[in-house]
Amino acid sequence: MANNNAGGSVDNTFRRKFDPEEYLERAREREKQEAEGRGKSKSKGPPVQRKPLKHRDYEVDLDSRLGKTQVVTPIAPLSQQAGYYCSVCECVVKDSANYLDHINGKKHQRALGMSMRVERASLQQVLANFLKKNFHLRMGDLN
Repeated sequence: MANNNAGGSVDNTFRRKFDPEEYLERAREREKQEAEGRGKSKSKGPPVQRKPLKHRDYEVDLDSRLGKTQVVTPIAPLSQQAGYYCSVCECVVKDSANYLDHINGKKHQRALGMSMRVERASLQQVLANFLKKNFHLRMGDLN
């Protein structure tokens, strides 16, 4: 049989030495970098006050594209690509369900300057809404 040592071999007959000074220096460097990283992440400035969430004052037009086909070109700008384009976030969503999820989502609402919290209604506001609804119902019965 052929000799297994005929090809090139690696000389790994030495034993690695542990240098405590080198590893202490590495640990000090790592601690210094972590301390610098912790100090930078906490200073982001004052918190932003956002308006409370409110309902949309426009109708979302999803029916205009129902049953339509569109040619997809890779070189078209984002606003002309296939799907639904959000001009606030500058992104394209491929179908209507995902578009509704996007415009109701946290990222889009933050881009509009709103938080995801709803303002609590007072007792007077609730009573006023009940009276208004009651008035409209009675006016509908008279006509």
